[in-house]
Amino acid sequence: MIFKTLIPVDLLADQFNNPDWAIIDCRFSLTDTSLGRKQYEHAHIPGAVYANLDEHLSGQVIPGKTSRHPLPPIETFAGKLSAWGIGETTQVVVYDDASGAIAARLWWMLGWLGHEAVAVLDGGWQHWLKNNQPTKNGVENRPSQDFNPRPNAHLIIEVDQVLAMRNNPDMLLVDSRSPERFRGEEEPYDSIAGHIPGALNLPFKQNLNNAGLFIEQEELRTHFENILGEVNAKQTVFYCGSGVTAAHNILALVHAGLGQALLYPGSWSEWITDPSRPIEKSDQPG
Repeated sequence: MIFKTLIPVDLLADQFNNPDWAIIDCRFSLTDTSLGRKQYEHAHIPGAVYANLDEHLSGQVIPGKTSRHPLPPIETFAGKLSAWGIGETTQVVVYDDASGAIAARLWWMLGWLGHEAVAVLDGGWQHWLKNNQPTKNGVENRPSQDFNPRPNAHLIIEVDQVLAMRNNPDMLLVDSRSPERFRGEEEPYDSIAGHIPGALNLPFKQNLNNAGLFIEQEELRTHFENILGEVNAKQTVFYCGSGVTAAHNILALVHAGLGQALLYPGSWSEWITDPSRPIEKSDQPG
């Protein structure tokens, strides 16, 4: 069986020693970028290797041009996936301690490069511990394999396309950040607050229940159908602050059985690099 969206703790517990499975620890803190690696070295799921959002899942930041987490060059990232032992038939499981907020980025990136057998651990690190599963300290490595990327450019929309489509009634632009950031009331990471005019707000945390698990598939489906209306997934674009947590909404949409939406990887932190691009500060799409 191939896992393509989510995997529960009990199923991973049966397979974490399987050499054909690669487990990737994606714990990361935007306010302390070294914390995730320290936490991994202190304790992690046995067999897991560590992926750092800044170092491994992002490319070079060019101030005034790129987002805070631009996508890395494909060949560079493919080389890292090879080093992590991810080959054609490898089942990948990714996890973090943020209910998938960071891990979903790697889930999306692997799918973008044509690798379908990748799932986010539902509940992440906390639920692994809560279920009394084993842990290991130190740094681990896996035997390398050849990862051959098959990028799907149709999963991405760039900034000029967002500018052109944001008032298109046949397309839907969705901001995945908190309501406070969407309304421009606060902005902890970027120099300008607000949102892209025409966007709707759908915070990614609405995909979760109070225990930090994804809500049931049928509930997710109803949740997204109420937002999307007559617009299908292929006409829906998700963004966030830097193209990371928007992937959580894309994952949830796929898990709900509604198809694969588009990602604007540059997101808000790229949008605001050009002062000619409009911004909005309100509850309503503009």
